[in-house]
Amino acid sequence: MRTRPVHMARWSARHPWSAITGWFLFVVLCLGAGIAVGGNPATTEDFWVGEAGRAESMATDGGLQRRPTEHVLISARNGLLDERAAESAARDITGRMAALPEVDSVAAPVRSADGTALRVTVVLKGAELDGKKNVVALLEQTAKVAVAHPGLVVEETGSPAISKGVNDQRDDDLALSERLTLPVTLVILLIVFGSVLMAGVPLLLALSSIAATTGLAMLASHVLPDPGVGTNMILLIGLAVGVDYTLFYLKREREERARAGGRLTPEALVELASATAGRAIVVSGLAVIVSTATLYLATDVIFSSLATGTILVVAVAVLSSLTVLPALLVKIGHRTERRAAKKAARRASRGNPARTQRVKPENGKVFAALLRPARRRPALTLCVSVLVMLAIAAPALGLKLIDPGKDTFSRDIPAMQVYDRLTGRFPEILVKHEVVVRSTPDRAPRVKEALAELGRRAQADPLFARDAEPKVRTSADGRISVLELAVPYPAPSDRAIESLDHLRETYLPATVGALPGVETAVSGDVARGQDYVKHETGKLPLVIGFLLLLTFVMTAVAFRSVGIALIGVLLNLLSAAAALGALVLVFHGTWAENLLDFDSLGAIGSRVPLFLFVILFGLSMDYQVFVVSRIKEAMENGLTARAAVLDGIGRSAKVVTSAAMVMVTVFAAFVFLHLTEMKQMGFCLAVAVLLDAVVIRMMILPSILLLLGDRAWWPLRRSPQRVNAAPAARPLQNVV
Repeated sequence: MRTRPVHMARWSARHPWSAITGWFLFVVLCLGAGIAVGGNPATTEDFWVGEAGRAESMATDGGLQRRPTEHVLISARNGLLDERAAESAARDITGRMAALPEVDSVAAPVRSADGTALRVTVVLKGAELDGKKNVVALLEQTAKVAVAHPGLVVEETGSPAISKGVNDQRDDDLALSERLTLPVTLVILLIVFGSVLMAGVPLLLALSSIAATTGLAMLASHVLPDPGVGTNMILLIGLAVGVDYTLFYLKREREERARAGGRLTPEALVELASATAGRAIVVSGLAVIVSTATLYLATDVIFSSLATGTILVVAVAVLSSLTVLPALLVKIGHRTERRAAKKAARRASRGNPARTQRVKPENGKVFAALLRPARRRPALTLCVSVLVMLAIAAPALGLKLIDPGKDTFSRDIPAMQVYDRLTGRFPEILVKHEVVVRSTPDRAPRVKEALAELGRRAQADPLFARDAEPKVRTSADGRISVLELAVPYPAPSDRAIESLDHLRETYLPATVGALPGVETAVSGDVARGQDYVKHETGKLPLVIGFLLLLTFVMTAVAFRSVGIALIGVLLNLLSAAAALGALVLVFHGTWAENLLDFDSLGAIGSRVPLFLFVILFGLSMDYQVFVVSRIKEAMENGLTARAAVLDGIGRSAKVVTSAAMVMVTVFAAFVFLHLTEMKQMGFCLAVAVLLDAVVIRMMILPSILLLLGDRAWWPLRRSPQRVNAAPAARPLQNVV
């Protein structure tokens, strides 16, 4: 692996147009193949977990699965409801809906308890997740009825309309994040390089990598279905690592250029840079891929999609850095040489002496100041920094998880506003528990009696809706029965969760569960969320255990040091814990709601902690590999352990901080999204990367390495004579 990046860079540098053309053909081929084949969206079955999933599997087996359902709410525009006008509007909407090919059935109008509204329930054809595609025709008919009855408010909501609204809002949010991220990233790169051309290279490669990965992800969805979140992750991670990898390579090429002082050709400079930065990029990319792959252990369709998108975009970003980037640098290098030669010729023709190029210091006063505490008082710096990080992490001890359902979606979505008005007038449709029973056909009468008894007990419980009659449905073959019980409380609320506990632990075992040869399970809005959180919490130790092990092994193999590997794992844990603590501090309470524009859930999305640990461990390896590689390189050049630490971190401080600022910008843009879970992910990753780049890499890591000295590199320290020997030999033939 040490020489392969050099060989790839050498070929690319010597055949630049072939490499550039080949790369863009690769991008077009990937994107075109993905569009031609199309994606494979996840189905309802892909989301089944726990007892709720088992219940839905049983119900589906009997043809009693949940169907996509819409509700049309008819209410007065002002004052009391005109019953005759409302009934006329209800007949109009019923006729229009019944005529649509997307509609399976339309129920009779239902009047609210206070008499202020009518509700018309419409059941769509197809699977539950297909509703968001088919609901457009229904919304159009509802809008026409609203125009035809101006004296009434006629509006529609339901899971399909809400899902469509969430998707539309997510698309708008992604467009906003792009508008925020790209200009800020370009400004950061302009500050780093001082050149529009050089600043444009990282963005060009990152965006082309994202385009190629989008097509590959469509192809991959036919193996692992796409639940609709993969594109978000490809954009989020692709822009971050794509810019970072290119930035590392560009900075190293500039170092070699400054060191050569015009004596080496652009081809030779690229080859020298590839011997160090190229290998670091490969190791870093492999670390991100390996750590992200642990998400597959969660056996969850969403995490599998996130893992697939991340792995693909990181692999493509690494490939671009090793193939097309050297070619671009060679072309830019020759262009720079020609311009410099023309300037020198013009100066000579005027009789002016040639200018000597002033070598800028590697890092400025700010980075020197950040490193000064660790250099002068490493023990004190280590203690203070670790205590600060632990203090930030402390709120994580009060972490509470929740599965964000539709009750948590933004009220900027019109369907959510109608949903609030609908459930305010018809609280009995707010939440439903579904008791599913499987038995033999001859037991169907006894099952029906037991379910009726269960319904009576539930209605006597104040946690259940007393005004809603329990509904029992039975499959045509009599094997499957489903009882629907209404709960007048939002799904994430304590009382709704308590009603599920009463149902599962008390009423069900005492009625249907007591029948011999009968299989029972409970699903519904509350059960889905609770079982999902339980599923994720149960997988968390397994995923984190493998994550720690694989990260340790990868680092130990890359640097031939158990000590460095152990330090890396511990620092990653500290960084993740601090970010999680900051997340809990901000999003558990209400004090930051106006600042970040969100409604507090009093909890964190159940996917966020696991996602944070895995992605952060991978991304932290970018900095770990780059910084430690510079230190190890200095040691191989003969410096003492202390001098190597100061030299390596000093040389890498600016590029690491610049890369971190790009990542922070990308992740922070997601804080402006409407979806609370995406806000939490973006905030948490932005904080984690910032703490990792500044506190961990500039204070804690150098303090530990300075205190340990050679002991940090146990058991093996590579001899100094091998540095750059092999890769430098051939390029030096191209000395100008």
